Amino acid sequence: MVSRRKKRKAGGHEESIPSPPGYSAVPVKFSAKQQAPHYLYMRQHRVLQGTQSTWPPDRTLFILNVPPYCTQESLSRCLSCCGTIKTVELQEKPDLAESPTEPKSQFFHPKPVPGFQVAYVVFQKPSGVSAALNLKGPLLVSTESHLVKSGIHKWISDYEDSVLDPEALRMEVDAFMEAYDKKIAEEEAKAKEEEGVPDEEGWVKVTRRGRRPVLPRTEAASLRVLEKEKRKRARKELLNFYAWQHRETKMEHLAQLRKKFEEDKQRIELMRAQRKFRPY
Repeated sequence: MVSRRKKRKAGGHEESIPSPPGYSAVPVKFSAKQQAPHYLYMRQHRVLQGTQSTWPPDRTLFILNVPPYCTQESLSRCLSCCGTIKTVELQEKPDLAESPTEPKSQFFHPKPVPGFQVAYVVFQKPSGVSAALNLKGPLLVSTESHLVKSGIHKWISDYEDSVLDPEALRMEVDAFMEAYDKKIAEEEAKAKEEEGVPDEEGWVKVTRRGRRPVLPRTEAASLRVLEKEKRKRARKELLNFYAWQHRETKMEHLAQLRKKFEEDKQRIELMRAQRKFRPY
């Protein structure tokens, strides 16, 4: 009887998993040896009416409370049973508005978030979202077929990944700079075409382009401007404006006169000591 009661209590506890309203709680473990799981809180991605989103709402699964040991690869593998996954994005906090997506780099990665995160999982079909919401779990991050490195093995792997290939890095930087220069040239050409052209209401857009070139935003140019302002401020500074400034100036002048007087006395004494008798 006691064992049956324990089983009933345990079963009732598993069924009543606390979760925020509108979310489905799915347990996740690092490995099968872990006894106490974490819980992923999932729901379909939704945005306010009239707000554009980076992810398609009907095919995107929004997940809260993603543990630090759960990476994009492991999360994609755990949810692959629900359907084909296109992208998995981990972020520090939810993205409420549409943000410009930058091309991913092989060498330059954003700083990892220390702690729990949120995830956006985009499926190929909307049925993947509904299948993920009906998962029971627990999901295992590290299995025998897909081991996740931890401890010293993870540190060694991270160090090996930090050693970059110089040639590949140079090629990526060159490609990025070419794309950036092309973008700037297109923007300048567009601004030059629109310069002085009135719009539909007759307004003319005023740009910063003119006869006088704009100062370059470099450190050397900033230092030159600061030095010029410093010299101009020193010329405009009022001398002996206050009474205490006047007193200090007079005291410094008297001290210089005394110092010069003592130097002249020493020079005269030295000349007298060096004087010799010259009858002729």
